[in-house]
Amino acid sequence: MPHKMTLTGSATGPLREYDRYVAFDMREKGSPSAPKGLKKSTFISYTVFVAKKAFNKTGLTKKSIMHEKILIQGEPTLDIPIDECPGEIGVICFQITVLPNKNDKEAKQEVSKAQQEVAATKQEEKQEPVAKEAKTVQPEVNETPVQEKKAAQPKQQQPIQPKGTKDVVGFEDIIVPEAFLKTRPNPVKTEEVIEFVKRTGHLDKPLTIEKETKILKDGYRRYIVAKIVKMNKVPVVYKSKE
Repeated sequence: MPHKMTLTGSATGPLREYDRYVAFDMREKGSPSAPKGLKKSTFISYTVFVAKKAFNKTGLTKKSIMHEKILIQGEPTLDIPIDECPGEIGVICFQITVLPNKNDKEAKQEVSKAQQEVAATKQEEKQEPVAKEAKTVQPEVNETPVQEKKAAQPKQQQPIQPKGTKDVVGFEDIIVPEAFLKTRPNPVKTEEVIEFVKRTGHLDKPLTIEKETKILKDGYRRYIVAKIVKMNKVPVVYKSKE
């Protein structure tokens, strides 16, 4: 019987559409320990193939599949053309399920907590109407609301950029040489940069470009990551035109 397998996680690369199915890449970490005398297992990359009809039922999109946690149940295959299967193992999906997002539960808890606080405040106002009216008569309270509002307004923080950044430019302004477009960055290292961006909100290093032409000189992997996560602006350092 074919070997059954289960994968959990998010897509590590963009969704690719074909005639009757879609494909995307996933990755799972091996066991942290191994029997004595054997090497520890490392990350394994998979390319998952899902029928379009089954995929459309999940409600996932090209953008959301990069962030939603999903469960894949299927079996491995070796009958996929290598150009359609960049992962180390191809997986034919029989069932795909979107798992609950932990952040959604936390958000609901925060809303419930806020509603309880509002209800408690209203109850206190009903119990102490006289004391509240007495406070509004004091001239000191009437003289300070503007100052309090100014103090309460937080300063708008600029987005954090990686160390060494000299400037921030529009992603669409960067020109990628054809030599870069013919290469394919290591998918494992690319995923590590994607995880870093999800964790910190910025790239790990700036891109290197020519100041006058905006031609990319170094950092093609980070350029690909910026494209995947939909960055409008990217950090850069400048290299003199040779």
